[in-house]
This record gives sequence, structure tokens and C-alpha cells, in this order.
Amino acid sequence: MTVIEKIQQRVLILPESMQTQVLDFVEFLLSKSASIPQEALEDVDNLSWSNLSLAMAMRGMEDEEEPYTLGDLKETF
Repeated sequence: MTVIEKIQQRVLILPESMQTQVLDFVEFLLSKSASIPQEALEDVDNLSWSNLSLAMAMRGMEDEEEPYTLGDLKETF
């Protein structure tokens, strides 16, 4: 098991208030690290917002039946 997987497992067990503290600590460590360019941190933030936006747009749809089947396709490539 990788370090990130261990961290994920343990963080999921914590209450949300403590998860927030973990996030604050990670952001503190990132701010101390001069080897990580600011652009990389901004890319992570943008990806997080993009994923959140998609998740909110699609919420509730995962339980719906598929509106189309492969039989509905007129052309395949």
C-alpha cells in the first residue's frame, strides 16, 4: 500500500473538523516547500473546482437508468 493510500484511509475515518485540520496542515507544508512551483498548486485548485462542478452537475444521475443503449447507435467507428 502506498503512502497516499494510507493517508486517504486514515483521513476518511476522521470527523470532518479534523479532516479540515489535515488539509490546513498539508497546505502549510506546501507553502513551506520552495520546490513546488505556484503554478502547480493553482492547477490542483483548478482541477478540484472542476471536479466539484462536475460532481454537482451530475448529482443524483448515477442512480438513473441509462437513457440509451448500444442498439440506439446509428454509426460506430
